[in-house]
Amino acid sequence: MADTRAHAGELAREAIARGDVTGWFDTLYRESERDGFRISWVDLAPNPYLVDWLAAHASAEHASAARGRALVVGCGYGDDAELLAQRGFDVLAFDVSPAAVARCHSRFPGSAVEYAVADVLTPPAEWAGAFDFVFEAYTVQVLPGAARRACARSIAATVAPGGILLAVARSRREEDAEGLMPWPLTRAELDEFRAPGLALAKLLEVVEPGDPPVPRFVAEFRRA
Repeated sequence: MADTRAHAGELAREAIARGDVTGWFDTLYRESERDGFRISWVDLAPNPYLVDWLAAHASAEHASAARGRALVVGCGYGDDAELLAQRGFDVLAFDVSPAAVARCHSRFPGSAVEYAVADVLTPPAEWAGAFDFVFEAYTVQVLPGAARRACARSIAATVAPGGILLAVARSRREEDAEGLMPWPLTRAELDEFRAPGLALAKLLEVVEPGDPPVPRFVAEFRRA
C-alpha cells in the first residue's frame, strides 16, 4: 500500500463518523496481516524514548521501580512490553485490536508479558491505580475531541501511588493548525494527563529531523 498513514486516516474518519473512535484500529491491523503492508507506526522495535528513559533510570535509586508492575497502552506488536519485561517489570500490555494482540502472541511465544484486548476508553475497573509504571505513546493523538481528554484521564487513572507515567506524543503550538491525523497534542492537551496526585515531573520537548521536522513531547508524570 503506497500511503498507509493516509489509509489509516481514512479508516479513522469513517469510524469516527459512525461514532466508533477506536474500532478502526483492528480493521487496519487485520488488513495489514492480510495484505502484507506495514502500518506506518509499527517499527518492530521498542520506542527509542522508552529505551532512553530506561537507560537514564537504571541506577540503584530506581531499582525498586524495575520490580514493579507495568502497563503498556496500545501495545501494537509488543516490542515495548517485551523490553519492559526484560528489564524486570511484571508487564500487562493491551490493545483494542484483537489482531494486534494475536500477533504479539505469535511473535513472542512463551513471553512473560500478559497481553490483553481492551479499550483504553473503558478499561477494566481493577486497573485503576494498579501500575507502578505506565507507558503510552501516540495513543491519545489519534483520537478526536472529547475522546482525547477521556483517553488521557483514563490512562492517568491507572498509575499507582508513587508510580510513574511516561507519555510520548507529537506536539504542536496552540496557534498551529491541527493538521491531519495523527493530530499532535498542544501543551494544554498534554496537561489532561494530570490528575489528583499525578503531577508533571519532567517535560522534554524535542524536534526530530525530517521534511518537515517532527516536534514531540516526552513527559514524565509522577503520583505522590
